[in-house]
Amino acid sequence: MSARFVLHHNPQSRAQRIRWLLEETGAPYELVHHDFEARTHKTREFLALNPDGKLPTLVDRGPDGSWSTVVTESAAIALHVADAVPDAGLAPALGDPARGLYLNWVVYGVAVIEPSLLDEVFPRADEPPASAVGWPPFPAALDRVAAGLVGRPYLLGDAFSAADLAIGSFLLWVRAWGKLPDPERFADYLDRLAARPAYARAQGG
Repeated sequence: MSARFVLHHNPQSRAQRIRWLLEETGAPYELVHHDFEARTHKTREFLALNPDGKLPTLVDRGPDGSWSTVVTESAAIALHVADAVPDAGLAPALGDPARGLYLNWVVYGVAVIEPSLLDEVFPRADEPPASAVGWPPFPAALDRVAAGLVGRPYLLGDAFSAADLAIGSFLLWVRAWGKLPDPERFADYLDRLAARPAYARAQGG
């Protein structure tokens, strides 16, 4: 049977965090590599999967290959895959009191931290009214992550989850870019994530 998951991927995109996620699950998957210069993500065939022409795009063929669904946003993919492979232990189950915190963190990365960094790196000509922007300044967003890690190795406590992957993959990228203020504050956490065997596997090939 073909691999359950097919990930449309380029390592210089958010698809790289989904490759890490798939490695964490241990589930079989296939990579479809895209060349941004050749614009393979803008072909008619790919736009039929994702009309926005963006990566990551994931095709899930189902546990027995009998169906197919497409998921296109990195946070949605993280939530989908973590729930689809429960044995990997990457998500609290429905009804678990940690589920709410988990959902908050997975979405916080793309809904708050990423746009706040864009505002920091590419400032607007005119400051929008505070009531019109749904995220705090980048340093304040980082403060919330730092507070969530006080006294615990991972965002949900002792266990790594897809929430750490969602937040940590972005912070690892920002650190490598040299845009993470006071990087020592997150050094132990990010080094712990980067030491995971699944993370190392995702970086290769």
